[in-house]
Amino acid sequence: METMVGIKTAILGFGNPVRSDDAIGVYVVNELQKKLSHREDISVFDMGTSAFETLFKLKGHQRIIIVDGVINSGEPDGTLFHLPASEIHAQIQNDPMLFLHGMKWDQALSYAKKMMRDEFPEDAIDVYLIAISEIKLEIQLSETVKSAGDRLIEKILKDL
Repeated sequence: METMVGIKTAILGFGNPVRSDDAIGVYVVNELQKKLSHREDISVFDMGTSAFETLFKLKGHQRIIIVDGVINSGEPDGTLFHLPASEIHAQIQNDPMLFLHGMKWDQALSYAKKMMRDEFPEDAIDVYLIAISEIKLEIQLSETVKSAGDRLIEKILKDL
C-alpha cells in the first residue's frame, strides 16, 4: 500500500467483540482511533457495532482500508493476508439475504459501491485479513492474533 497523505481515508474494522479472535478487526480500529484521532483526513469505523449505518458515512472518502479476521484459511493463526484493490472486485457480492448486523467486508463493499456510485474508490481499497481459528464466546484475543493485530496497526500507521 503506497502512502497517500491528504487523501480522505476510511478504515473499517469488522468482527464480533465477544467471539474471541473474531474481534481482531474491531481491536485494530479501536487502537488506530486512539492514535489517529487528531487526523481530519482519516475516519475510523468499528463495523462490528454499526455496520450498515457506517456505509453512508463513506461518501467523500477516496480510500478504504478494511481489517477483518478470516477463519479456515489453512494458515497459522496470526498470518496476515493483504488483498489489494485489483483483487477485490472478484470478492464483491450482491447478497439480497444480507443480515445487516452480520455484514462482512465483501458485503459492505457491495453496498458501499451502490451508495457511493461514481465516488466509489475502485483502485484505492486495501483489505487486510488476519488468520484466526478461535471464535468461542470470549472477550479476550489470543496472544498470537493480538500480536498480528499490533503489527498490522504499525504497518497502517506507517503507510498513512
